Amino acid sequence: MSERYVVAIDQGTTSTRCIVFDRRGQLVSLARQEHRQHFPRPGWVEHDAVEIWRNVERLAPRALRRAGVTIDQVAALGIANQRETTVVWDRHTGQPIGRAIIWQDTRTDALVHELAGQPGAKDVEERSGLPLATYFSGPRLRWILDRTPGLRRRAERGEVLCGTMETWLIWNLTGGEHVTDVTNASRTMLLDVRTLDWSADSLDFFGIPRAMLPRVRASIGAFGTACAAFPGVRIGAALGDQQAALFGQTCFTPGEAKCTYGTGSFLLLNTGTEPIAPAHGLLSTVAYQVAGSPACYALEGSIAITGSLVQWFRDQLELISSAPEIETLARTVADNGGCYIVPAFSGLYAPHWRSEARGVIVGLTSYITKGHLARAVLEATAWQTREVVDAMNATSGLALRTLKVDGGMTADNLLMQMIADVLDVPVVRPLAAETVSLGAAYAAGLAVGYWPDLDGLRRNWHIAGQWIPAMDPRLRATEYANWQRAVQRTFDWIQPG
Repeated sequence: MSERYVVAIDQGTTSTRCIVFDRRGQLVSLARQEHRQHFPRPGWVEHDAVEIWRNVERLAPRALRRAGVTIDQVAALGIANQRETTVVWDRHTGQPIGRAIIWQDTRTDALVHELAGQPGAKDVEERSGLPLATYFSGPRLRWILDRTPGLRRRAERGEVLCGTMETWLIWNLTGGEHVTDVTNASRTMLLDVRTLDWSADSLDFFGIPRAMLPRVRASIGAFGTACAAFPGVRIGAALGDQQAALFGQTCFTPGEAKCTYGTGSFLLLNTGTEPIAPAHGLLSTVAYQVAGSPACYALEGSIAITGSLVQWFRDQLELISSAPEIETLARTVADNGGCYIVPAFSGLYAPHWRSEARGVIVGLTSYITKGHLARAVLEATAWQTREVVDAMNATSGLALRTLKVDGGMTADNLLMQMIADVLDVPVVRPLAAETVSLGAAYAAGLAVGYWPDLDGLRRNWHIAGQWIPAMDPRLRATEYANWQRAVQRTFDWIQPG
């Protein structure tokens, strides 16, 4: 009998990847394709959903060919996706109505401000476990319905459908299955995180017709069988990318945490089968659910801009020609020279949730070089992590002892040391770098019996790197205080109206 494999589709903010994994959880092959970022107005960020689907169609045979694998050797398919990004499309033609609106987009700022003053706003936040913010799908879905003539009437008749990116991909993969999983649904503000179903009261608050929403399913179970891209392969799992990373890091026990460093960064702490009331700017979210079992929950701290700050440094300022060069440039100086960069390009997420904030560079003097700026870019990610960890410790009542990390930025050894230094805890990176994809593969494999249980997945986890804190406590306290003063200067830049 020929060896079998599991494939993950990792649909991210800047690219889509198809990755083949074997039984040991090792990467066999990878195919990747970037997609265009559209910025039609300041604060607006969009993707072409058709372009993304076409990329999946191209990547699927490429990934299998590179692995030397035939379609009948694929045991299951799992999907991980950028989460709050919102797609609306015609049920009959399958064509999107406008571009997808991305999680970084802030066009709903005025609407969110208006909704926050309405009766029932606090009840929506309590049911969803989320603060009313531009980050989530509900407000932008309301924005689309309000600004597209005739769309709400069509949505009420079920002629128009919506979903996050995994819903869009599953629709196309299966030829019409309109479903989502609990982790992605929990990022819309429309789900009751305790009942794990759409809340009628929240739908009424936002003015969203239920007929346009997908069916909500467990993360690990049945999502249909593909008839395109991977014909005949069962789709066994779908998870939001950060929940997939938590699963890929095998954080199955309450108190285990991971942080993924990509375009943004996301720290999740497993809290078990009961949601913890969010506080200190954190979110309460669904971590994952195995079909037939209770859901597991997590506290999450979301940071909007980390890896994309390096991209900005490369593409907009043109101070480096490739992302890895920032570490080399930052090492040309011993410190930041008194310069701090707070990248509130799309407002500030956890723990502040200030959508009106905008980025600042403070402490500029004629002494500052591009090396100091490079160091300030990396330190921005470290200090934002510290803010989230402080909030996590205060909310959970636990003290973080180790931080598991993953994502593209973990290749930067200087950054990893900075994070260990500012947190004053060890930072560990697993041997498997593609933990988002691996989590989706693990979940899909569990759904079809490819892997027998969670303990078997834990045995696949191996450490590849570790950074031990080495920063003087007095310097840590001084620098953190400076960072916090810099953050304060980003507030109240955009005025409502």
